[in-house]
Amino acid sequence: MIITNSSNNYGAYQHPEKLIPLVISNALMGKPLPIYGDGQQIRDWLFVEEHVQALYLVLTKGRVGENYNIGGNCEKTNLEVVKTICQLLEELAAK
Repeated sequence: MIITNSSNNYGAYQHPEKLIPLVISNALMGKPLPIYGDGQQIRDWLFVEEHVQALYLVLTKGRVGENYNIGGNCEKTNLEVVKTICQLLEELAAK
């Protein structure tokens, strides 16, 4: 058995209740944006396609009995993520 642990994934087909899709849909509908606590919680983000590539490497080159941590090296506070999404949506709306 090989075990993998990963950071937060984002990308296509993500469940709509997760932070990134929820912020996008709420912003587009003019609803309150979900800021959990003070928004300073730090998460590491990993694009889903990069996660798949890492899993493939673990499956093809990993060793049975090992545990692999897969991260995106992209730590952001929840507030940073929300602000970035809002900035991108504003840029798109201006076009």
